[in-house]
Amino acid sequence: MTQPQLRVVAGGAAAARLAAARPFIRLDGVAKTYKTADGPVESVKPVTFDIREGEFLAIVGPSGCGKSTLLKMVAGLLPATAGEISIDGRRVAGPHEGVGIVFQSPVLLAWRTVFDNVMLQIEMRKLARAEYAQRAMDLIEMTGLAGFEKKYPWQLSGGMQQRASICRALVHDPRILLMDEPFGALDAMTREKMNLELQRIWHTTGKTVLFITHSIPEAVFLADRVLVMSERPGSIAAIYDVNIPRPRSLRMMGDAAFVDLTQTIRGHFYAQGTLDH
Repeated sequence: MTQPQLRVVAGGAAAARLAAARPFIRLDGVAKTYKTADGPVESVKPVTFDIREGEFLAIVGPSGCGKSTLLKMVAGLLPATAGEISIDGRRVAGPHEGVGIVFQSPVLLAWRTVFDNVMLQIEMRKLARAEYAQRAMDLIEMTGLAGFEKKYPWQLSGGMQQRASICRALVHDPRILLMDEPFGALDAMTREKMNLELQRIWHTTGKTVLFITHSIPEAVFLADRVLVMSERPGSIAAIYDVNIPRPRSLRMMGDAAFVDLTQTIRGHFYAQGTLDH
C-alpha cells in the first residue's frame, strides 16, 4: 500500500544528479508490528520510498517513531511485518553482505588495537585477512587515524573511536553504509568535526548512505534528501531535497537556505507537539 507523501522538490545541480541516479534500495509498503504480552504494537505504518545509488539519505523523527526499526529492516536484521524491501532488485530476506553498519556506540573491543578492531569485520565474514589488511590501513589513513592503528580504544577520544567504527563498517567494501545516530554521544564540537569528516568519507567512497539522526541541522548538512517521520506509529510526513552546494562548510549553517529548510522540518515536530533535542 502506497501512502500519500508530501514531496518538496528543489531544482539545481544536486537535484539533477539525484534524478539521474537509479533507484537502488526500494521499500514498498513496508510496515512493522511487534508482538508483545499486551498485544500487538504497531511501530511503523506502511511506507514506500526509494534510495538512489550513491545517495545520502537522512531520516529524522521523534524518539520511538521507528527510525532504527527501518534501518534494521533494510539491513536484514529485522523482518518486515508487511511489504517488501529490495536492494538492486533483489528482495531482502535476511542479513546480507553488501551492508556496513555504524551504531551510536563505537562498540570497539577493548583488548584489540584499532587495526584489529577494524579487521574484526573480515574475521567475522571469514574473508582473506591478507587481502583486506592493506584496505584497512588505507581506511585508517583516510579517516585521520594513521599512527593510531596500534592504539587501544581506551587510548582514543570519542571521535577517534567512532572513526575506527566507520573504518570497520567500510573495510569489506559494502555498497551501503547504514548509520544509526552515530554521533549522538559526542560533544557538540566533536560532532561538527565528525559531520565534516563523514561528508569527506562519503564523497571519497561514493557509498549509498542511510543516516538516522535526531539532529535536524545535522541531517540537512549531510544529506541529499531528508525524510521526516511522524510520531509512533511512524509514517512519512515529508521528503525534502537539500539543494545546498557541496562540499558544505559549517559556515553554511547560517545561510538563509539552510536555516529555512531546518525551520520547515522543525515545524513538523512543533505541529505534532514533539521535538527531539
